[in-house]
Amino acid sequence: MSRTTIPTLKIKAMTLHASFFSSAAWTLLMLFSGAVWAQPNLTPGAVQSERILVVGGTAHLGTGEAIENAAIGFADGFIDFVGAARDVDRKRYDRVVEADGQHIYPGFIAPNSTLGLMEVAAVRASRDYQEVGTFKPNVRSVIAYNAASDITPTVRTNGVLMGQITPRGGVIGGSSSVVQFDAWNWEDAVVRADDGIHLYWPSTHHKHFEDGRAILRKRKTYDQQLHEIRDFFSRGRAYAAGQPEKRDLRMEAMRGLFAAGERTAAGATTLFVHANDAKQIAEVIRFKRAEDLERVVLVGGMDSWMMADPLRENDIAVMVMRTHSVPRFAEDDIDLPYKLPKLLEDEGVEYCLQGEGRMPEMNTRNLPFFAGTAVAYGLEYEQAVRALTLSTAKILGIDGICGSLERGKDATLFISDGDALDMMGNAVVHAWIQGRDVVLDNKQIQLYEKYKAKYDAQRAAGGR
Repeated sequence: MSRTTIPTLKIKAMTLHASFFSSAAWTLLMLFSGAVWAQPNLTPGAVQSERILVVGGTAHLGTGEAIENAAIGFADGFIDFVGAARDVDRKRYDRVVEADGQHIYPGFIAPNSTLGLMEVAAVRASRDYQEVGTFKPNVRSVIAYNAASDITPTVRTNGVLMGQITPRGGVIGGSSSVVQFDAWNWEDAVVRADDGIHLYWPSTHHKHFEDGRAILRKRKTYDQQLHEIRDFFSRGRAYAAGQPEKRDLRMEAMRGLFAAGERTAAGATTLFVHANDAKQIAEVIRFKRAEDLERVVLVGGMDSWMMADPLRENDIAVMVMRTHSVPRFAEDDIDLPYKLPKLLEDEGVEYCLQGEGRMPEMNTRNLPFFAGTAVAYGLEYEQAVRALTLSTAKILGIDGICGSLERGKDATLFISDGDALDMMGNAVVHAWIQGRDVVLDNKQIQLYEKYKAKYDAQRAAGGR
């Protein structure tokens, strides 16, 4: 090959590359334009400036009660009237929203959620739900909360307006915080910061398969793991009771758990213990007594129905596992996950509903339907609404400001055309968070409308 040939080839290659780049750039530009078109309006609502009255329809208060032909009034972000429509003075309000034939609910609350901590599971940079380490109570999940997540608008359109942002991983994953889902950033979103520490209880047993049969055997490392947990809490209690010369961030985060520690305005820091098996739950109850912990909440609690008496006697509430699940063992009642809320209700155990499981961020939108399934298996309707609202608020320590339609509480509520606990009925037409109008648009709605318009046009033109 001559020297004159090489430059010629380079020029041709460069020309081809430039042509390809231009084409690729144009394609990317078109894709980007489409992506922009498909983005929902993420601008948070403006501070409430007019007095609003919702009148007519059925108000499900979240307390276990309902009012037919109700009136809910709110101003400056707070509810100032709850009662029958005939008893309200409409002239006191600037805007009246007619809700005849519709249903009014407090905003549903999603506990134990990673919403805003994970965007795309396959993209490592968007996974912020877990930090490295084993014992990390000082990790604050709310710092990583993405208030502009594309997923959040999809849950608001089903009435889920608040949530507990929860860390994962390790033995102690860190602290959770309660946020509302209409904010500029995590600081604006916070309703209660650092509401609790999350302890992931080690498994007591593991499955061993012999001759096609599952046999439970005690996990060899369980005693060692339990010793490490007890040792860590012992150090935390000693640190809280003393006046250490050196500040330990991990121990500082544990202070609020102990009687000698510091209390927040909402009371003691809650220890959320993630456990399912009856043996685990029994160990958690003993641990609460031994460590003199004031507030303990069980998360998951698949076998909690077996331990109802000791849970109630020790004042331990349960964040019930996702009802849309299957039993763990062949000998379990096939309907057990659906009936678990009803079983706990009958036993007088405080509980709420949560959605931990596969794709928990996206499945947050299905939280109302978990409650609807519980209704189909015996739970009374207003009890199911309470399990999504006031019960959750009590367990999270925020029931003084939200969780029900009561005077003086935050005006966080929504209106649905039909039954919000039913997939066929849930159709949110208005929503407010702290009195602010919430945008009920999201990317999924826009994509639906985009392709519906396309295929409607094809059908109108005689195509398929």
